[in-house]
Amino acid sequence: MRIGMAAEYSGGFDTLAAEISDLETAGLDLVVVPEAYSFDAVSALGYLAARTSAIQLASGVMQLYTRTPTLTAMTAAGLDHLSHGRFILGLGASGPQVIEGFHGVAYDAPVGRTREVVEICRRVWRREPLTYNGSHYQIPLPACRGTGLGKPLQLINHPVRERIPIVLAAVGPKNVTLAAEIAEGWQPIFFCPEKAQQVWGDCLTAGLRNRDPMSGPLEIYASPPAAIVDDPAPYIDRVKPLLALYIGGMGARSRNFYFQLTQRYGYVAEAQRIQELYLSGRKAEAARAVPDELVRSISLIGPEGYVQERLAAFAEAGATALTIWPIGADRIGRLRLTERLQLLVR
Repeated sequence: MRIGMAAEYSGGFDTLAAEISDLETAGLDLVVVPEAYSFDAVSALGYLAARTSAIQLASGVMQLYTRTPTLTAMTAAGLDHLSHGRFILGLGASGPQVIEGFHGVAYDAPVGRTREVVEICRRVWRREPLTYNGSHYQIPLPACRGTGLGKPLQLINHPVRERIPIVLAAVGPKNVTLAAEIAEGWQPIFFCPEKAQQVWGDCLTAGLRNRDPMSGPLEIYASPPAAIVDDPAPYIDRVKPLLALYIGGMGARSRNFYFQLTQRYGYVAEAQRIQELYLSGRKAEAARAVPDELVRSISLIGPEGYVQERLAAFAEAGATALTIWPIGADRIGRLRLTERLQLLVR
């Protein structure tokens, strides 16, 4: 099982690159650069590609609505070239609050659009003259929708790889089925090893039934909060505001994927309470309403022996990579945590 880390670039790209270089030396396998409504992921990934030599670099995740499919493919090919074949294209639909609220783009047909974007990317990387007649994307643009002067073109450069790994971020049943069918990897959020089969097993089975052998075995990228500590209680409390944000506020009352996932985990009344408190502005109370057991079930927080047991549980549930969220750790703490986790997974 590979150990990765979610990048934190609020301190600037120079600070990030210096730390990732140290983490690479310490054995970190993968760094994932997020893209929500902060700096874009591509700038940081290009910079990291130039400042590292072995660590895998992933977007976590590029939002599929904010770039054309062809630009997504071009960008991925460019990052794969800069990194000498170390890039992983993490894609996700995000949610309507971000896509419509920040980008001004309609959030429609996320499953259908995801499939078409993936298909178009792979055609671009194979350097085929690009033609595509999908439900959501038509390339070249039909004459009735433009000048009629568009013609099929192919990527000028030869990509390092004609099949860059794609990891789809997904929690909803249809999205998870799609990830298992067409992507090299699946990135669930708040992955609970003990409940993964119950919540996602049927979806994964349905997708794997139609999986192309060219995709290889499905990689699962879990992202647990992590801290190796004797007293886990303060660190569990540090995770709760983040969970309250996602469960209570990362989406509208009627459409919040993380709220729905929490209820599918069995915390029906608890999720409702968290959402009510969060949306009424009582965020601290919402955080306190997050059950300790929920945090523990998705985390690697506790003494070293306990963390080793949790690592085994994640592996048993199918996780092939862990992109950890270090809790309460400074730069040195993150380095030491990486070293200790690497020893525990060997």
